[in-house]
Amino acid sequence: MHSFGYRANALLTFAVTILALICAMASLSDHLNVPSPTAKVQVLNINWFQKQPNGNDEVSLTLNISADLQSMFTWNTKQVFVFLAAEYETSQNSLNQVSLWDGIIPSKEHAKFWIHTTNKYRFIDQGTNLRGKEFNLTLHWHVMPKTGKMFADKIVMTGYRLPEDYR
Repeated sequence: MHSFGYRANALLTFAVTILALICAMASLSDHLNVPSPTAKVQVLNINWFQKQPNGNDEVSLTLNISADLQSMFTWNTKQVFVFLAAEYETSQNSLNQVSLWDGIIPSKEHAKFWIHTTNKYRFIDQGTNLRGKEFNLTLHWHVMPKTGKMFADKIVMTGYRLPEDYR
């Protein structure tokens, strides 16, 4: 006959193995969900476009951000981190990204939103590369699951241009 300690160890090992198997299956079940998020961003106003004393360009924008990210939420989604970035090219860098706004969506009920805001973070270029520059607004998101691997994706919105002159 086996001792109590041996039996407890065997039971605990079996329970942990089953728990790990259930977590793996749960994580893999998220791949069956095919999200179809939508987003739209409008630049309502360029509040100011100026050259700073140190020579860098700075822009302040008024934005309408609307998105429906509800399809990203499953039973395994803890929260979604979402941010809006301005992306553009310069002669020095093939891709410049400036974060303009971000937020954390804690539940499916908050995943359909409309926000009227100015850029939360400063839109500054190191140099005078922004005059007349075309740029994209990209809504990025990172889905943080309760168990399993985090994943990220984005929606790119094109067709934005900054003015030729400072305001």
